[in-house]
Amino acid sequence: MPTQEIPRASWNSFFDTFSRQHQGWLATLEVIDPNAGAEEEVHELPLQSVTVNSETEESENIEITFGKADEEYFFYVIDNPSHVWLEQTTQRVNAALEIDSEESRALLRFRSPVSPEFVDGVVLDQ
Repeated sequence: MPTQEIPRASWNSFFDTFSRQHQGWLATLEVIDPNAGAEEEVHELPLQSVTVNSETEESENIEITFGKADEEYFFYVIDNPSHVWLEQTTQRVNAALEIDSEESRALLRFRSPVSPEFVDGVVLDQ
């Protein structure tokens, strides 16, 4: 899968566009800590937004917001991010977002939610 690094100077505009394009997509967030290993923080919750918050370069963070508009939101904050990568499929469809920080690596995977009218009558094996 092709992967491209998003330059730090472009983070604000990239995340603004990215959030609008992927709002409501089902997202899974896995955080990989070099000392504690991998842990899934969120499993297939609707993505609301990914934003950069910075008062100064030393206190910059990236906030990922999950949830539905009529329900409680879940926030995950990545302090002191250093790199952002966008992974795409061979068809150039966004597949994952990877955010590195001093403490950990966050991997945000997502998929487009399927409307009920497209699965009506489909029986899933239990």
